[in-house]
Amino acid sequence: MAATEKKSPRMSGPERREQLLDVTRDMVAQRGFHEVSIDAVAKRAGITRPVIYGHFGDLEGLLEALVGREGERAITQLAAVLPQEVPVDDRSEALLTALRGYLEAVSEAPVTWQLVLMPPEGAPEMMREAIAQGRAAVVAQLATAMSGGFGPGRESPDPELTARSASEYADAMARLVLTDPEHFPVDRIIDHTRWLLEQTAR
Repeated sequence: MAATEKKSPRMSGPERREQLLDVTRDMVAQRGFHEVSIDAVAKRAGITRPVIYGHFGDLEGLLEALVGREGERAITQLAAVLPQEVPVDDRSEALLTALRGYLEAVSEAPVTWQLVLMPPEGAPEMMREAIAQGRAAVVAQLATAMSGGFGPGRESPDPELTARSASEYADAMARLVLTDPEHFPVDRIIDHTRWLLEQTAR
Protein backbone atom coordinates (compact mmCIF):
# COMPACT_ATOMS: atom_id res chain seq x y z
CA MET A 1 0.00 0.00 0.00
CA ALA A 2 1.36 3.41 -0.95
CA ALA A 3 2.32 5.63 1.96
CA THR A 4 -0.04 8.36 0.75
CA GLU A 5 -3.10 6.09 0.41
CA LYS A 6 -5.69 6.68 3.08
CA LYS A 7 -6.95 3.73 5.04
CA SER A 8 -10.35 3.84 6.72
CA PRO A 9 -10.25 3.22 10.49
CA ARG A 10 -11.75 0.02 11.86
CA MET A 11 -15.38 0.45 12.86
CA SER A 12 -18.20 -1.67 14.18
CA GLY A 13 -20.99 -2.58 11.75
CA PRO A 14 -23.40 0.13 13.01
CA GLU A 15 -20.61 2.73 13.04
CA ARG A 16 -19.64 1.88 9.47
CA ARG A 17 -23.26 2.08 8.34
CA GLU A 18 -23.65 5.53 9.87
CA GLN A 19 -20.37 6.67 8.34
CA LEU A 20 -21.48 5.57 4.87
CA LEU A 21 -24.82 7.34 5.28
CA ASP A 22 -23.04 10.50 6.43
CA VAL A 23 -20.73 10.39 3.41
CA THR A 24 -23.66 9.83 1.07
CA ARG A 25 -25.68 12.63 2.69
CA ASP A 26 -22.84 15.12 2.23
CA MET A 27 -22.33 14.08 -1.39
CA VAL A 28 -26.03 14.47 -2.15
CA ALA A 29 -26.07 17.92 -0.56
CA GLN A 30 -23.04 19.00 -2.60
CA ARG A 31 -23.76 17.39 -5.96
CA GLY A 32 -27.32 16.05 -6.07
CA PHE A 33 -28.53 12.47 -6.16
CA HIS A 34 -27.50 11.95 -9.80
CA GLU A 35 -23.81 12.32 -8.95
CA VAL A 36 -23.79 9.69 -6.20
CA SER A 37 -22.37 6.27 -7.05
CA ILE A 38 -21.10 3.27 -5.13
CA ASP A 39 -17.58 3.99 -6.40
CA ALA A 40 -17.69 7.63 -5.28
CA VAL A 41 -19.01 6.79 -1.82
CA ALA A 42 -16.47 4.00 -1.35
CA LYS A 43 -13.60 6.26 -2.38
CA ARG A 44 -14.62 9.09 -0.08
CA ALA A 45 -15.22 6.70 2.84
CA GLY A 46 -11.86 5.00 2.30
CA ILE A 47 -13.33 1.51 1.91
CA THR A 48 -14.04 -0.96 -0.90
CA ARG A 49 -17.29 -1.40 -2.82
CA PRO A 50 -18.18 -4.77 -1.21
CA VAL A 51 -18.46 -3.07 2.19
CA ILE A 52 -21.26 -0.88 0.84
CA TYR A 53 -22.96 -3.80 -0.86
CA GLY A 54 -22.79 -5.72 2.41
CA HIS A 55 -24.64 -2.98 4.29
CA PHE A 56 -27.12 -1.75 1.69
CA GLY A 57 -27.29 -4.25 -1.17
CA ASP A 58 -26.99 -1.67 -3.95
CA LEU A 59 -27.11 2.06 -4.67
CA GLU A 60 -30.89 2.15 -4.43
CA GLY A 61 -30.73 0.53 -1.00
CA LEU A 62 -28.13 3.06 0.12
CA LEU A 63 -30.24 6.01 -1.01
CA GLU A 64 -33.40 4.57 0.53
CA ALA A 65 -31.59 4.13 3.85
CA LEU A 66 -30.37 7.73 3.64
CA VAL A 67 -33.84 9.11 2.92
CA GLY A 68 -35.30 7.05 5.75
CA ARG A 69 -32.71 8.18 8.28
CA GLU A 70 -32.82 11.87 7.43
CA GLY A 71 -36.61 11.90 7.27
CA GLU A 72 -36.83 10.26 10.69
CA ARG A 73 -34.41 12.79 12.15
CA ALA A 74 -36.42 15.69 10.77
CA ILE A 75 -39.72 14.29 12.02
CA THR A 76 -38.24 13.68 15.48
CA GLN A 77 -36.99 17.27 15.67
CA LEU A 78 -40.32 18.67 14.51
CA ALA A 79 -42.31 16.56 16.95
CA ALA A 80 -40.24 18.00 19.78
CA VAL A 81 -41.06 21.62 18.94
CA LEU A 82 -44.60 21.56 17.50
CA PRO A 83 -47.24 22.60 20.03
CA GLN A 84 -49.80 19.96 20.98
CA GLU A 85 -52.16 22.80 21.78
CA VAL A 86 -51.87 26.57 21.84
CA PRO A 87 -52.82 28.19 25.17
CA VAL A 88 -55.71 30.62 24.78
CA ASP A 89 -54.06 33.28 26.93
CA ASP A 90 -50.67 33.21 25.17
CA ARG A 91 -51.12 31.96 21.64
CA SER A 92 -48.57 34.25 20.01
CA GLU A 93 -45.75 33.29 22.37
CA ALA A 94 -46.53 29.59 22.00
CA LEU A 95 -46.33 29.88 18.22
CA LEU A 96 -43.13 31.91 18.42
CA THR A 97 -41.57 29.31 20.71
CA ALA A 98 -42.46 26.57 18.24
CA LEU A 99 -41.05 28.57 15.32
CA ARG A 100 -37.83 29.27 17.19
CA GLY A 101 -37.46 25.58 18.00
CA TYR A 102 -37.95 24.70 14.35
CA LEU A 103 -35.46 27.26 13.06
CA GLU A 104 -32.86 26.27 15.65
CA ALA A 105 -33.28 22.62 14.64
CA VAL A 106 -32.66 23.65 11.03
CA SER A 107 -29.57 25.63 12.07
CA GLU A 108 -28.17 22.68 14.01
CA ALA A 109 -28.69 20.14 11.20
CA PRO A 110 -28.50 22.14 7.96
CA VAL A 111 -27.65 19.22 5.67
CA THR A 112 -30.59 17.15 6.91
CA TRP A 113 -32.99 20.04 6.46
CA GLN A 114 -31.55 20.99 3.10
CA LEU A 115 -32.56 17.53 1.88
CA VAL A 116 -36.06 17.97 3.33
CA LEU A 117 -36.78 21.60 2.41
CA MET A 118 -34.75 21.89 -0.79
CA PRO A 119 -34.48 18.38 -2.28
CA PRO A 120 -31.51 18.36 -4.67
CA GLU A 121 -31.61 17.32 -8.30
CA GLY A 122 -32.52 13.71 -8.84
CA ALA A 123 -34.27 13.23 -5.50
CA PRO A 124 -36.01 9.84 -5.60
CA GLU A 125 -39.80 9.70 -5.68
CA MET A 126 -39.88 7.97 -2.30
CA MET A 127 -38.21 11.01 -0.78
CA ARG A 128 -40.79 13.36 -2.27
CA GLU A 129 -43.56 11.12 -0.98
CA ALA A 130 -42.02 11.02 2.50
CA ILE A 131 -41.73 14.81 2.56
CA ALA A 132 -45.36 15.16 1.46
CA GLN A 133 -46.49 12.79 4.21
CA GLY A 134 -44.45 14.66 6.77
CA ARG A 135 -45.96 17.99 5.74
CA ALA A 136 -49.47 16.55 5.93
CA ALA A 137 -48.80 15.35 9.49
CA VAL A 138 -47.44 18.76 10.50
CA VAL A 139 -50.46 20.57 9.02
CA ALA A 140 -52.86 18.20 10.80
CA GLN A 141 -51.16 18.79 14.16
CA LEU A 142 -51.07 22.55 13.64
CA ALA A 143 -54.72 22.62 12.57
CA THR A 144 -55.69 20.98 15.84
CA ALA A 145 -53.40 23.19 17.92
CA MET A 146 -54.57 26.40 16.24
CA SER A 147 -58.27 25.58 15.92
CA GLY A 148 -59.11 28.15 18.60
CA GLY A 149 -57.52 30.97 16.62
CA PHE A 150 -56.41 33.88 18.77
CA GLY A 151 -59.13 33.77 21.36
CA PRO A 152 -62.92 33.77 21.81
CA GLY A 153 -64.61 35.32 18.83
CA ARG A 154 -61.41 35.11 16.82
CA GLU A 155 -61.46 31.41 15.94
CA SER A 156 -60.13 30.44 12.53
CA PRO A 157 -62.93 29.87 9.99
CA ASP A 158 -60.70 27.27 8.33
CA PRO A 159 -58.12 25.66 10.67
CA GLU A 160 -56.57 23.62 7.87
CA LEU A 161 -55.84 26.69 5.74
CA THR A 162 -54.59 28.54 8.81
CA ALA A 163 -52.25 25.64 9.56
CA ARG A 164 -51.08 25.40 5.95
CA SER A 165 -50.32 29.12 5.92
CA ALA A 166 -48.36 28.85 9.16
CA SER A 167 -46.46 25.80 7.88
CA GLU A 168 -45.57 27.46 4.57
CA TYR A 169 -44.40 30.59 6.39
CA ALA A 170 -42.23 28.55 8.77
CA ASP A 171 -40.69 26.60 5.88
CA ALA A 172 -39.96 29.82 3.98
CA MET A 173 -38.18 31.24 7.02
CA ALA A 174 -36.27 27.98 7.44
CA ARG A 175 -35.04 28.20 3.85
CA LEU A 176 -33.72 31.70 4.57
CA VAL A 177 -31.83 30.31 7.57
CA LEU A 178 -30.36 27.60 5.35
CA THR A 179 -29.38 29.78 2.41
CA ASP A 180 -28.25 32.97 4.16
CA PRO A 181 -27.93 32.44 7.92
CA GLU A 182 -25.81 35.55 8.49
CA HIS A 183 -28.35 37.86 6.87
CA PHE A 184 -31.36 36.04 8.32
CA PRO A 185 -30.45 34.89 11.83
CA VAL A 186 -33.12 33.20 13.92
CA ASP A 187 -33.58 36.20 16.23
CA ARG A 188 -34.29 38.51 13.30
CA ILE A 189 -36.98 36.18 11.99
CA ILE A 190 -38.55 35.74 15.41
CA ASP A 191 -38.65 39.51 16.03
CA HIS A 192 -40.36 40.13 12.71
CA THR A 193 -42.80 37.27 13.22
CA ARG A 194 -43.72 38.68 16.63
CA TRP A 195 -44.50 41.99 14.93
CA LEU A 196 -46.68 40.24 12.33
CA LEU A 197 -48.59 38.41 15.05
CA GLU A 198 -49.13 41.67 16.91
CA GLN A 199 -50.74 43.13 13.78
CA THR A 200 -52.97 40.08 13.48
CA ALA A 201 -53.99 40.33 17.12
CA ARG A 202 -55.29 43.90 16.78
